[in-house]
Amino acid sequence: MSRHSTATPSGRTPRIMFYSHDTFGLGHLRRSRALAAAITEADPTASALILTGSPVAGRFTFPRRVDHVRLPGVTKRADGSYAARTIGMGIEEVTELRSSLIRTAVEQYHPDVLIVDKEPTGFRGELLPSLEMLEQQGQAKLVLGLRDVLDEPEVLAAEWARKEAIAATERFYHEIWVYGLRSIYDPTSGLPLNAQTQARMHWTGYLRRDLGPIGEPPEQPYILITPGGGGDGKAMVNQVLSAYEKDPDLQPRAVLVYGPFLSGDLRAEFETRVAALGGRVTAVGFESQIETLFAGAAGVVCMGGYNTFCEVLSFDKRAVIVPRMVPRLEQWIRASRAEDLGLVRMLDETRDGLSADAMIQAIRALPHQPMPSQAMTSGLLNGLDYVTARISALLGGAQERAVG
Repeated sequence: MSRHSTATPSGRTPRIMFYSHDTFGLGHLRRSRALAAAITEADPTASALILTGSPVAGRFTFPRRVDHVRLPGVTKRADGSYAARTIGMGIEEVTELRSSLIRTAVEQYHPDVLIVDKEPTGFRGELLPSLEMLEQQGQAKLVLGLRDVLDEPEVLAAEWARKEAIAATERFYHEIWVYGLRSIYDPTSGLPLNAQTQARMHWTGYLRRDLGPIGEPPEQPYILITPGGGGDGKAMVNQVLSAYEKDPDLQPRAVLVYGPFLSGDLRAEFETRVAALGGRVTAVGFESQIETLFAGAAGVVCMGGYNTFCEVLSFDKRAVIVPRMVPRLEQWIRASRAEDLGLVRMLDETRDGLSADAMIQAIRALPHQPMPSQAMTSGLLNGLDYVTARISALLGGAQERAVG
């Protein structure tokens, strides 16, 4: 990756701010962290600050010149409503608190570029006061970053209409970055964005994962089992354990990463089953340096989240993806397109079932799958390079306007 340095119009070094609402899971924080690391590596004078609601943000290490502000957490109830994760406040109060903290951080940090992950108005509109302030000041560049798949077009259109996200996207954002390729999937295909906004869209390619040094892997060979954050990984983990329980000759052994949100009684039950398998499956808790486990694996069985998919491609690992189907079809859409392109194999709940036999067959077939690199198209993993080039252009453009 080429290195450059850019002075901002004020003469100070560049400041990049990320907003990541993170009500649940790891995806938004991990994506922001990867982008911040790439930007600060490409420009040794730049710094980055990530605003995140992730309850596990403190467990991550952050690169030099990258820091984070932890917003009060919220959690989604079974009925779809939200509540404060810990503090004794109602959802309206905690949203107001988060919104005030965001605005204060924006005022004090004074970013040159604000990159907003997925939610144009933020969680329950909490970002709008900061967006309006930055629009009035007219100095910072505002970017909306979208993953390759958001949801079914009709569902997404209804959601964005409810959140008034179309109007916010058209009004506030100078650029929209899609962290994927249009030839694979267009997450905005069902959204009535005007022509001017569509012209501001950039297709970056997927975000390559090569963060940090790769440590010593566990004893090889093994396949890596990862449900991502783990909160919705019960069915997949159960299916893998059932496969090893049913077939005593199933090889190679498996290394299971539970994820920080797979815990309590369910994890205790899985631990008991793992112990009974006599070392054929071993398990670890949350693994912030999962790159090491990916790098040493003979293959991967995983869910279909964006970050895990990027890791599969980056480390060029044969993979079986078991996508979740609720609360949105994002993972299924991604996995089915990837399977069509020959990048991975998918275990489809409807087509293949979630039986132990289906998983046994998939694991036994893993060594015979093509590598993702055999099916990759040009530019597929160019996302970080594209983003760092866009940051340079945005900062350079700001400098030219200041000089002119």
